[in-house]
Amino acid sequence: MNFHVRRVRILICNLFLIAFVFSCATLAIAKERHLLYVAVPGVFNHHPDANYNLRYGGVGILVFDMDHGFKFVKRIPTWKLEPGQTVEMIKGIAADAASGRLYVTTTARIGAFDLSTDKMVWEKQYEGGFDRLAISPDGKTLYVPTFEGAYWDVINASDGALVTRLDTGTGAHNTIWAPDGSRVYLAGLHNNYLLVADPKTNQVTEKIGPFSSNVRPFTVNGSNSLAFVNTNNILGFEVGDVKSGKKLYDVAVQGFPTGKPARHNPCQSHGIALTPDEKEIWLDDGVNNYVHVFDATANPPKQIADVKLSDSPGWVSLSIDAKYVFPSTGDVIDRQTRKIVYTLHDETGAQVQSEKLLEVDLDSSKPVRNGNQFGVGQKR
Repeated sequence: MNFHVRRVRILICNLFLIAFVFSCATLAIAKERHLLYVAVPGVFNHHPDANYNLRYGGVGILVFDMDHGFKFVKRIPTWKLEPGQTVEMIKGIAADAASGRLYVTTTARIGAFDLSTDKMVWEKQYEGGFDRLAISPDGKTLYVPTFEGAYWDVINASDGALVTRLDTGTGAHNTIWAPDGSRVYLAGLHNNYLLVADPKTNQVTEKIGPFSSNVRPFTVNGSNSLAFVNTNNILGFEVGDVKSGKKLYDVAVQGFPTGKPARHNPCQSHGIALTPDEKEIWLDDGVNNYVHVFDATANPPKQIADVKLSDSPGWVSLSIDAKYVFPSTGDVIDRQTRKIVYTLHDETGAQVQSEKLLEVDLDSSKPVRNGNQFGVGQKR
């Protein structure tokens, strides 16, 4: 009898222990928050009023709750707009969860923000202004293009100090730091080659191309073997072989007319993202207000779906888990169903649009992981 009683007691204790562990795990998961950080004003329009873009969310960093229908959470102040002052357009955004920092560039300045307190940690203004930056995987260094200028600034991420400059003379613009940290991809507005720099020497060591026209937005796969490139004057993209430096394919959008896009003319497809699993490419169509989906496992990639948007897109990126796709129009697309499921609105009810956004996940107030403004492949 005692033996059976003891067995029952042990079983009950084990069940309580399992329930306790499960409850703790559930609480830990529930405590983690998934937030979307959106820097504004972050879309460009050809409009006579230089402050016209304030209609898409105003000025600041807007935070949305991804776990509760992308509900507006807060507005983090960035730079105060004085009366009569022309707004500084946001040019790039990057984050590093390990150090708890968020970095934002405008045409004139760069600032670092503490993700736990929302306070600005440092701010710098360097000659030439700033564009779409990239951060090293270890979070220590920033590669920051000047505002369509001759060179990239290499900046210490901890304090904003200028380390050196890399002069390419190509109209510095878009930048991607490879996920393995081995190289930095540099796209200039006035160059039909995609350049590759060695971050150990801060020198250009490779180039990919030539492409059909000047390189605009682009992305790369995780193994540093392929680059997917938007160029001027085409509705589609081109594929380059990183290792050989040669262009492989021209991929045109099928079933849609070419023409003049509302933004970023003459770049009809200004925005391209590769899913982390590298199975799909999502491509902007600024002419017809669509984003097109391609099967990235085919050679060349094959168009498989088309999603109508609320406005003309100028960028596209993804959530960390690739559940959601974020065109710059403020539409939130469910990747699996390829349907718009949410729309970003600020505290006034205005639809928010921005090309500069990324996800940050927090455990309480501590950042635990971050996404990036580019859709970069993660297979290595």
